[in-house]
Amino acid sequence: MSKSASLFPTDENYTTFLRSLKERIRQAQIRAALAVNNELIVLYWQMGREILSRQQQEGWGSKVIERLAQDLKREFPDMSGFSPRNLKYMRAFAEAYPDEQFVQRYAAQIPWRHNQVLLDKLKTPEQRLWYAQKSFENGWSRDIR
Repeated sequence: MSKSASLFPTDENYTTFLRSLKERIRQAQIRAALAVNNELIVLYWQMGREILSRQQQEGWGSKVIERLAQDLKREFPDMSGFSPRNLKYMRAFAEAYPDEQFVQRYAAQIPWRHNQVLLDKLKTPEQRLWYAQKSFENGWSRDIR
């Protein structure tokens, strides 16, 4: 056997090994994306809860959201998600789901945009829960009605 042939195996064992590594890499990528999504959804809920709380307790008006959006954009210029519109969604999200355990268990399992669509299209917590569960279980896109 030549030296180059031993450096680049092409037999079935190598092919099986490579396939296994690629699958593990893909699985790790999916788990990482899900973990990031989960953290982001919980962060958005916490931010919304704080905005809601301060508006109720301290009498802050809706203008505070505009200012907050500007200040967050200035502090985190490379991050998206802190627009006035999105901050209002965060507040509505926290208002719709007052229980953090519910958010972690159900809402954080689907992408933020899915949650926004559920807030826009469905009025009851039961309907949102049903769609959130089905979206996660079945891999539904946000366009499924």
